[in-house]
Amino acid sequence: MGTDAPRSRRSRGVRALIAVLATVLVLLLVTAGIGIWTVQRSFPTTTGRIDVPGLSKPVTVSRDAAGIPQITADTAHDLFYAQGFVHSQDRFWEMDFRRHVTSGRLAEMFGESQVGTDSFIRTLGWRATAEAEVAMLDTETLGYYEAYAEGVNAYLGSRSGADLSLEYAVLGLQNGQYQPERWTPADSVAWLKAMAWDLRSNLEDEIDRALLATALPAADVALLHPAYPYGTHPTIIAGSGAPAAPAAPADEPDSEADASADAADAATAALAEPAALDALDALQASLAALPELIGPAGNEIGSNSWVVAGALTESGSPLLANDPHLGAAMPSVWYQMGLRCSTVSAECPFDVAGYSFSGLPGIIIGHNASIAWGLTNLGPDVADLYLEKVTPDGYELDGAVHPFTVRTETITVAGGEPVELEIRSTARGPVVSGITDQFGSIAADYPAASGLPAGDYALSLQWTALTPGHTPSAVFAIDKAQNWDEFRAGARLFEVPSQNLIYADTSGNIGYQAPGRIPIRSAGDGTLPLPGWTSENGWVGEIPFEELPSVLNPESGMIVTANNSAVGEGFPRMLTQDWDLGYRAQQINDRLTTAITAGEKLTVKGMASIQADNFNANAAALAPVLAELPLKPEAAEAQRLLANWDYSDDADSAASAYFNMTWRQLLAAMFHDKLPESTWPAGGDRWFGVVGALLEQPDSPWWTNERLGISGRDAMLSYAAEQAWQEGVDTFGADPRRWQWGKLHTLTLTNASFGESGIAPIEWLFNRGPIPVAGGSSVVNAVGWDASTGYTVDWVPSMRMVVDLADLDDSTWVNLTGASGHAFHPHYDDQTPLWQEHKTRTWAFTPDTVREAARDVLQLHPKP
Repeated sequence: MGTDAPRSRRSRGVRALIAVLATVLVLLLVTAGIGIWTVQRSFPTTTGRIDVPGLSKPVTVSRDAAGIPQITADTAHDLFYAQGFVHSQDRFWEMDFRRHVTSGRLAEMFGESQVGTDSFIRTLGWRATAEAEVAMLDTETLGYYEAYAEGVNAYLGSRSGADLSLEYAVLGLQNGQYQPERWTPADSVAWLKAMAWDLRSNLEDEIDRALLATALPAADVALLHPAYPYGTHPTIIAGSGAPAAPAAPADEPDSEADASADAADAATAALAEPAALDALDALQASLAALPELIGPAGNEIGSNSWVVAGALTESGSPLLANDPHLGAAMPSVWYQMGLRCSTVSAECPFDVAGYSFSGLPGIIIGHNASIAWGLTNLGPDVADLYLEKVTPDGYELDGAVHPFTVRTETITVAGGEPVELEIRSTARGPVVSGITDQFGSIAADYPAASGLPAGDYALSLQWTALTPGHTPSAVFAIDKAQNWDEFRAGARLFEVPSQNLIYADTSGNIGYQAPGRIPIRSAGDGTLPLPGWTSENGWVGEIPFEELPSVLNPESGMIVTANNSAVGEGFPRMLTQDWDLGYRAQQINDRLTTAITAGEKLTVKGMASIQADNFNANAAALAPVLAELPLKPEAAEAQRLLANWDYSDDADSAASAYFNMTWRQLLAAMFHDKLPESTWPAGGDRWFGVVGALLEQPDSPWWTNERLGISGRDAMLSYAAEQAWQEGVDTFGADPRRWQWGKLHTLTLTNASFGESGIAPIEWLFNRGPIPVAGGSSVVNAVGWDASTGYTVDWVPSMRMVVDLADLDDSTWVNLTGASGHAFHPHYDDQTPLWQEHKTRTWAFTPDTVREAARDVLQLHPKP
């Protein structure tokens, strides 16, 4: 008996443990099943037949192996109806989130933390401008937007909550009352305002100069904002004859990589986490501020595009390449698709494919059967800040006090009380002093720095995007254009944001057109805020479209745009003083010129290899100086990496890792002690120019840091190089040959809404990465990073395409992520490995090729 009792207790304990484990196992299996069901329930139907209300005739939606849809319809109404339906199938959460951003209604979804963001948007009045633009649309174009909205609403009529997207299941834990509203044309048009803000040209430079002016003399402010180097870097409509750099080897395009087969299973752990309401409340406070919602701003947001004539290509027809640089969003801001009228006619004139924005009808970048086009940011100065003398009664203008235009808006707050917002405007634009710390600092500190008398000042903003225009019509005009004249007619409507438009057609023509509303100023050059209390300052008109830069079939046979100066110094109109300094444009120009000089004929593969170019012009200037410095023996091991380096920011490059660490250390040591923190160098073209010029001034005070005891160029460079060596040892280990740039320079694809929630399981659900990447700031492969914060990637080539006008089916394209916005869907991030490795996908366009490429076919039929 004495030995049997413990054994019996142990036996009962084992049985109890087994029972507990079995219960836990059952619960885990149930949770896993619920998790998989929750994840997959929003995946769209892509095969078979769906009957929908509002169609006049059946529509075919063919999806290829990457889930990219090609829509064929008999009428324009049905075509855009189907586009709205299909966008909603794959990306409705993204669409819904975006419309709340652009209308200043994020607090309705996420609560009190977003009141500040909503206040910013409401102050600028994006939604009101979008509604005014909708009211200006002609009947035909309005019909396209209305048909698109009908398609979105048809999809909303069939699903709700987590059936629409996984994000709604997560949002429901915090805000269970939320239900999406019906879609309207203004919801579509308002996204163009977000893109205009994202590409708002030199406003950051104007702010930066104003803040610098509070701490530095005017000469130093000018030194830190160098002028465009016209003597060495190309302009768009004139080109350049600067020396060519060695060409990088071509990358071989490859087929699509397979997506992970079991990704949905992995979602269960995150969904089972009891983060619950307390943790989800933290989501409110962790959503990024406005600029990060739509991508980082400033001159680093750019793009590459170029086009070459048939005389220079293997096929004898033009080739056109484009890769816009935007924030690294998850999913990608772009959605690939084709839109085809079954019979192209005046009533249904579309046969077009390319990159669209989910939420907006039409194709933004791409080609139709006759022409191809690409976009980069022209970057004209279209936004000005004004210091306003204010009193309790209004603002001063020409000696008289004028009352502010005042409107009051109510911000609805999930889980909280409504917030009343009073918005004041002058005749030029809204008062913005109170909506960002930088604007408030300018209003408070800049007047005294500018020698203005003491008093009460506010800051107002004048911006072309706040005046209703015709850009919503431009998309369709370009989509159906068949020749250069029709393309330019569409470009005339492309008012905001102002873009560089490159062009090629199947007849062999290539061209360039700069469109947009660009102000003519009565005084100043837009580089600093001006007094708003006199009508001697301000805008007195806009540059006529006929006077904007344009060229057709240049003698050189090529046109390169990379946010470099569009025009030479003698151009009669002032477009901006803050061009990108042209390092990317110069390298693209060099690569093309080198190939042409060698007698090579350009191909799609060759154009793609230029998009993969990692040559770092900053390193080419600075690394030889660093390589000759007398460093500590241990640091000299890393220094030797620079001796035979080709100056390419390749992912596996040890030299690139060491150089970029040195560059970051250098910028901090040179400038952090002298500049306000909000103006610290991010790196990139502007700072390439600043430091490059100072290399020729070894005794400049900019090479001095009294706190660190550094004086002179070589001492400063040696300090940065030795600090970088120590950083490398701490990060990678003692052997510099094993360092790799890609292990520092990583990309995390971050969901705009939940990706920075601060709740690890939720971030895991929606984000992807980090992944090691090549490239860098102001190199052609513009995978950019901010030196003031670290090496992680902030902006990227958001897509890449090369169009072959000889055979459109030989064109190639790739997206940053994938077609789907549904986490764990096979097409959520299936194109990312291709993008990472500079590989591309074939781009089926003609009907027979589309049919051959089809993996799923969905028929949309009119509902009986």
